[in-house]
Amino acid sequence: MRYLTFALAKGRLAEQTMDLLERIGMPCEEMKEKSRKLIFVNEELGLKIFLAKTSDVPTYVEHGAADIGVVGKDTMMEEDRNIYEMLDLNLGKCKMAVAGLPEMREKMDKCHTLRVATKYPKIATDYFYHQKQQTVEIIKLNGSVELAPIVGLSDVIVDIVESGATLKENGLEVLEEICPLSARVIVNRVSMKMEHERIMSVIDQIRKLIKEEEK
Repeated sequence: MRYLTFALAKGRLAEQTMDLLERIGMPCEEMKEKSRKLIFVNEELGLKIFLAKTSDVPTYVEHGAADIGVVGKDTMMEEDRNIYEMLDLNLGKCKMAVAGLPEMREKMDKCHTLRVATKYPKIATDYFYHQKQQTVEIIKLNGSVELAPIVGLSDVIVDIVESGATLKENGLEVLEEICPLSARVIVNRVSMKMEHERIMSVIDQIRKLIKEEEK
């Protein structure tokens, strides 16, 4: 039997996903132990699971190194890989938003060229150019984007917002919501044909579990 390979985004999401897998009969005890192993194998069930950097998960899935991946919708949108999005896990719920100083609310649409700082240049570009038909200058940052409008590097930011506490502490607020975000199950296109039955069995079991929890 061919292995069914899962790529999980490192961190809290991986822990939550392993919890889901264990509850549908896919033990992950070995992964929870402190180990230097990169790939965990369950011979009995024909499974392989590995942890990857969040932004790499869609790449592993697109190229067939993993059949199934679990990653945030924000990463899927930013990476824009040729994969199937199969299921919303309702985990890690938050939103992608435009934020800035309160006075920018009135000025945003009037700016000739809006300067936007973000870790998500593709999402920001798609939103401003295609949805708002607005000319923007995208400034890519890797650290705390909240700093950019405070020090005058940008007019606004595009970032993930959970509680909004960090924005509030820094005198910023959500100006526009772009889209809701949560963790998604993604699948390689070829794997979907070759291993359709096994993959759908896993997805259907997870879907059933989520529905039961929502009751």
